[in-house]
Amino acid sequence: QVQLVESGGGLVQAGGSLRLSCAASGRTFSSYAMGWFRQAPGKEREFVAVISWRGGSTYYADSVKGRFTISRDNAKNTVYLQMNSLKPEDTAVYYCAAGSSWRVIESSEYAYWGQGTQVTVSS
Repeated sequence: QVQLVESGGGLVQAGGSLRLSCAASGRTFSSYAMGWFRQAPGKEREFVAVISWRGGSTYYADSVKGRFTISRDNAKNTVYLQMNSLKPEDTAVYYCAAGSSWRVIESSEYAYWGQGTQVTVSS
């Protein structure tokens, strides 16, 4: 079992930055690939980024590539999402998720989810 708690969301102007954190409980954090997803009002949940078990590999959605950076600190059981050059279309609830397979973009493949953190980008 893994419990995930996101933090760091908020209101920011377009062009600004935020860093999201996701703290995980349990001693098996390093055995999971960690992903970030987001869901805007009236839209389906979409993949944002994923990082491999030890952090050596990352993969991004085209919509955030070059602006967002995913990282992890296994000693702190935490995964991060650094978001730069934010746009109004990045407004959504952001979720972190833990899964056993690397480079998976389907949300159904992730076993554990956090409660989400709201990110609002004003124009």
